[in-house]
Amino acid sequence: MTERDPAFGVPGRDFALGVEEELLTVDPATLALTHTGVDALSRFDVPAEAGSAHPDTYAALVELASPVCANAEEGVWRIAALRAQARNAGAALIGAGIHPAGAFGDVVHVDEPRYDEIHAQLRGLLRRTPTCALHVHVGMPDAATAIHVYNGLREWLPLLQALTGNSPFWHGLDSGLATARAQLFRGYPRGDIPPAFRTFEDFEESVAAVVAAGDAPDYTFLWWDIRPHPNLGTVEVRAMDAQSSLATIAGLTGLIHALARAAADAAVPSGGWSAREALMESSFRAARDGLAATLLHDGALTPVPEIARAAMAQARPFARELGSDGALEQLERVLTEGAGADRQRAAFARGGMRAVLEHLVTETAAAL
Repeated sequence: MTERDPAFGVPGRDFALGVEEELLTVDPATLALTHTGVDALSRFDVPAEAGSAHPDTYAALVELASPVCANAEEGVWRIAALRAQARNAGAALIGAGIHPAGAFGDVVHVDEPRYDEIHAQLRGLLRRTPTCALHVHVGMPDAATAIHVYNGLREWLPLLQALTGNSPFWHGLDSGLATARAQLFRGYPRGDIPPAFRTFEDFEESVAAVVAAGDAPDYTFLWWDIRPHPNLGTVEVRAMDAQSSLATIAGLTGLIHALARAAADAAVPSGGWSAREALMESSFRAARDGLAATLLHDGALTPVPEIARAAMAQARPFARELGSDGALEQLERVLTEGAGADRQRAAFARGGMRAVLEHLVTETAAAL
């Protein structure tokens, strides 16, 4: 199933963090989407100890990744340094799930074997508009813990979707959603919430069946909202729009870090793990309504702020243990002042689409 033996339990990496983000490249003057990510990346080098910067499927974006980090503050500091390096190389960047005014079909694909394979599989689905996400990896001590933490974090996916909605506009129009990116991504095969797994062997068997049925090269072509990542020895949370605000990334990373640590010690719920179908429905409600959503939680539809504060209360002791408690407090600001989608709509109300784009560029360039 994996390209090599699982990498869980690497010394010094138990519950370590990795942060990855995809950012869109725009013209500095017009702020329109521009397919210059590969050109910008060619103008700077990132030493291994500072993380990495790579192209991805679309030429209009860059992927920045932290090195292995101890906590959320370090992870976001590393991302901030990579953003600065990209700007110094001449890249104008926005952190959002999609470009708010990108024209349908304004797409150029990066010519590399992996991306050629994705293009061959997805065809027109990949030719709509570039999509960008935030991914958080948490290192796992062993395969059994990875599956247990995966199952536990899976329960929080709708909440994370609600907190991170940052693509309310598509093709110049208000989509009516907090994250249009999430719904575009749902059009991909394997772009959903997977089931809970009993054991790592259960995960391997399920993945092998999907890879065979889809004639996919390997398990990294399973674009689930969350997945164990044996090749890296992590659990990877993937359900989130890219963010313009570094402070928001810090809060999200701190929350995921602490909830992963909490999940490692938690028992299986008495009623078992949530059904995929229920999580998918809550995920849609979160993607549609953002912070205003009500989601199924403890058997009842519950407002997102109430769920978020319950998650933070559960996470806080572990955040202190991990050194991520300062970052965790950033989520209170999100609940009070609004998420990315709310800030984009407020900018639009002030000055139309140009104000939205200026807001995103400014916030993406801002220091932590």
